[in-house]
Amino acid sequence: MTERLAILAEGLFDQSDAKTGHGVLRFGDRDVVCVVDSTQVGKTSASVVPFSRRDVPIVADVTAAQALGATTVLIGIAPGGGKLTPAWRETLLLAMSLGLNVEAGLHTLLSDDAELVAAAAQYGVEVRDLRTSPVGLSVPRLDLSRSAGIRVVHTVGTDCAIGKMTTGLELADAAKARGRQSVFVATGQTGIAITGWGIAVDHVIADYIAGAAERLIDEGATRGDLLFLEGQGSLIHPGYSGVTQGLLHGAQPDVLVLQHLAGQTVNDDYRSRPIPPLPDVVRLYEQSSAAVRPARVAAIALNTKLLDDAGAQRAIKETEVLTGLVTDDVVRNGPDRLLDAVLDAVDALG
Repeated sequence: MTERLAILAEGLFDQSDAKTGHGVLRFGDRDVVCVVDSTQVGKTSASVVPFSRRDVPIVADVTAAQALGATTVLIGIAPGGGKLTPAWRETLLLAMSLGLNVEAGLHTLLSDDAELVAAAAQYGVEVRDLRTSPVGLSVPRLDLSRSAGIRVVHTVGTDCAIGKMTTGLELADAAKARGRQSVFVATGQTGIAITGWGIAVDHVIADYIAGAAERLIDEGATRGDLLFLEGQGSLIHPGYSGVTQGLLHGAQPDVLVLQHLAGQTVNDDYRSRPIPPLPDVVRLYEQSSAAVRPARVAAIALNTKLLDDAGAQRAIKETEVLTGLVTDDVVRNGPDRLLDAVLDAVDALG
């Protein structure tokens, strides 16, 4: 039987915490039959989250999802800390009793939970963890060598959960449509749920994050020569900057794209921490990257979801004036202007 997903996003489908569900709906190729969120019953995914691309019904629980033909429940929420809640655990147990596989990208590994594993065996279903570390990771090669002819474009940001993955996917798809051998390289559980491969680098031992990034670039090089590496965290995020720095140094990007949420002035998790002016953030990323390989920010990807269309276009123009860089929202306006700037920067490297 072809796998059919129900995305569990209880109480959070309309919020950025449900980015795993949002990403699978927009970019994934697996069949999605519904979203589970009892607070949005009767609506559809596209009516709650514009730009979903796929419009599926929202149902109250996994029993309703099973009735619609779901075969797997995917936890579509990426909460801070990545922990399995007691409520989700009960939902997964119920889903397995109905014959549904369960899948998650949490730091809490489902396969480490004895009761979940026993239930899976009892009901003949699968338990899948997307956020696991491969064996054999280490620090990067001493000579920091890289496959010849490979170019790496890395999306970085001013905060978490503001669209770095979306921008990378949009640019990779658009580049492929232009005949480039482009590949999206997933570094988080949502990207892995979409593409079927990658490493969730925030689950990797800190010493090995750069080595994990190097391994991802090596694997990406077997799939294409223009790699769009998904960014994680932010250099100015007090909680997650270590992951960001490890990716920068391990991946050795050639070109950076800076993601920013229009109108955001402070870190969403650490409200006392202001976001510096964008030109300062651009310099910070370029200086940090230069420790291993010089890379310049070629464009600003602006997330304008909080603005109406007129406000969005105004914010885009203001950001271009402020930074001197091509700026656009790849979801609202399409990826072409940003991709032009990125490819110009890549091609100028020879």
